[in-house]
Amino acid sequence: MGDGIVERMTELEEAVRRAVDALTRLREQNSGLRREVRRLTDERKHVLGQVDGLLKDIAKLELDRVQE
Repeated sequence: MGDGIVERMTELEEAVRRAVDALTRLREQNSGLRREVRRLTDERKHVLGQVDGLLKDIAKLELDRVQE
């Protein structure tokens, strides 16, 4: 019976190591995904600013055309 306990403890220790490795990988992936979200958020703000500028230019051109 003692051998069974030792074997089970060894299996449990290996399972714990695998779980720790998996958590480490997931944390690294999560960190990378957070950086990507920040980058995409900044890019989105930049594009929205450009679109807003274009819409203002179009509105100004339309206003100038109507006033002519």
